[in-house]
Amino acid sequence: MAFRIQIVVAHSFTAVEGNDMKKIAVVVLIVSGVFSTRALLFSQSGTTTKSEQNLELIRKDLRSQKKQLVAVNMTLTDAEAQKFWPVYDQYTVELTKINDTKLALIKEYAQSYGTLTDAQAQSIIERWAAADEATVQLRTKYVGVISKLLPGKKAALFFQVDRRIGGLMDLQAASEIPLVEP
Repeated sequence: MAFRIQIVVAHSFTAVEGNDMKKIAVVVLIVSGVFSTRALLFSQSGTTTKSEQNLELIRKDLRSQKKQLVAVNMTLTDAEAQKFWPVYDQYTVELTKINDTKLALIKEYAQSYGTLTDAQAQSIIERWAAADEATVQLRTKYVGVISKLLPGKKAALFFQVDRRIGGLMDLQAASEIPLVEP
């Protein structure tokens, strides 16, 4: 299944700018970097300090790779780049806070996996939905900001690339997290 996802990922990004192997390589790195999430969170019991450190390193690397992928797909003039990248970095900081919430929920689920109560499951699902809503609100906020910095097509391209990467990362994470046991 993982190999199949990688093929779809590579194909979806090649349609953006042609057959650029650099784009494919970055996408494969991003997707393959997420594969270790389940092993780090669900294969160990008790404290996972070392696993948490490893996971944080993976997350930092993924953020860097995501920025590289955005850069590869965006052809910005020097003036546009000078305005865009600081805003992108701020967007990433704010998005990371939301993703920290999601990661905390995954950790909570991993710690109670197998002993999860109905109340815990309901709480996790409600907080996950709130985090998803926060992501939508953040994206909506930045549509206005980035649209003031870049021409319409370039702004749209950024949000397309951002959504694709986010969607692929969400899909991969979801596929690695075991379903709730009824």
